[in-house]
Amino acid sequence: MLLWIIGFSLLGSIGALAGAGLFLLFPEKIRKNLVPCLVSFATGTLLGAAFLGMIPAGLEQASTIVIMMTVLAGIVFFFAMEKFLLWHHCHDGHCEVHGNAGPLILIGDAFHNFVDGVVIAAAFLTSIPLGVATAFAVIAHEVPQEIGDFAILLDNGYERKQAIILNGLSAAATLPGALAAYFWLGELHAATPYILALSAASLIYIAIADL
Repeated sequence: MLLWIIGFSLLGSIGALAGAGLFLLFPEKIRKNLVPCLVSFATGTLLGAAFLGMIPAGLEQASTIVIMMTVLAGIVFFFAMEKFLLWHHCHDGHCEVHGNAGPLILIGDAFHNFVDGVVIAAAFLTSIPLGVATAFAVIAHEVPQEIGDFAILLDNGYERKQAIILNGLSAAATLPGALAAYFWLGELHAATPYILALSAASLIYIAIADL
């Protein structure tokens, strides 16, 4: 199980970054036409993983009212946290938040990727199929996000090579998040349904607010 978690955590972080890098090789006209499709696909995969995978898995292990209240509390929490950190993903390099947002983007993205690692590990600890589906949902939303973050870093004066390296370091935070969740949740099985509910809240919030 640990190998599954490590492998798909790396795929969800470094793999998504590599996909974004390859996408940037396409001509600008093609990128502009494909990005809305990628964002729509990412939204669907996040909502599908949350409503068809994580929430039902949580409901099998705890009462309906507790799980759904945890999901709602999670959405409110992520909203408050995003506002506090100015952790927006508007993907517009000329907006207020992103005017000088290079370091903020990197810090926010590292934390976001750490949470993604926790989400992947919690899903795998429930079942391998749910873990695989969740990992691909993470990849789907990370590719367009990394494209936007990369563009913001370039717009803030970072060199292309520097932007790739720094984005890679922030993406690598997925693995320690997954490992921390694996060892912590492995000892606290009773917390798994609530972690699944919070993970679902994270995916739902990204889909309905950021994407």
